[in-house]
Amino acid sequence: MSTRPWTDWDHILKIDPDKPLVEGETFEDVCETGTDAIEIGGTLGMTEDKMQRVVDACAEYDVPLFQEPSNPSVVIDSPALEGYLIPTVFNSSDPFWIVGAHKEWVRIENGLDWDRTTTEAYIVLNPEASVAEYTDADCDQSADDVASYARVAEKMFGQEIIYLEYSGTFGDPEIVSAASESLDEATLFYGGGVHDYDDAYEMGQYADVVVVGDLLHEKGCEAVSETVDGVKDAHTASAPTK
Repeated sequence: MSTRPWTDWDHILKIDPDKPLVEGETFEDVCETGTDAIEIGGTLGMTEDKMQRVVDACAEYDVPLFQEPSNPSVVIDSPALEGYLIPTVFNSSDPFWIVGAHKEWVRIENGLDWDRTTTEAYIVLNPEASVAEYTDADCDQSADDVASYARVAEKMFGQEIIYLEYSGTFGDPEIVSAASESLDEATLFYGGGVHDYDDAYEMGQYADVVVVGDLLHEKGCEAVSETVDGVKDAHTASAPTK
């Protein structure tokens, strides 16, 4: 991508197209939560039609939309999308999830839109999560291990986004802090178990961007807005670390 908008973000809302919104809420409500960007993607049950439905529903509102497709078959070509964020799982035990899947990505019909495509260096850390099983991730990692993965991703592989994924559980602040301190310019995303203002504030002290997903589908837009406030307040209170 020619620009790196995530360097100015505090919060991302991840929408799983396979999950419904809370009863009575609309995608207009979702887009008014205050989040800096919406990422559309999930691990299980993904289809092109489900992805398209969410993109279309959010397209008329002034929030940047990104697709995080779980496999090449669900990539959609829409002018409403700012870009595509493609995971590469650095602590996968299977090389397929590090580079093998990506070999298939470049074969999609009409090819990838390289100007709008960025990889995310995932470090998956909750062994109970679907994404950990799906990608055969080795989640038994110390703070030093994770910091080393993060530094390798930035310095050796040139990754602009390092994503600590605890999907389904609240992570270890010591590990998130260690990853943050290991980076110079890459943007650190944190996702997992952020349920309220306090959770977002805590992780916002270490991560550049806090990602919230399940909360939208479980508790709704007001709860999401509280997490936006939490991470933004944490960033306001903290001196820049980079």
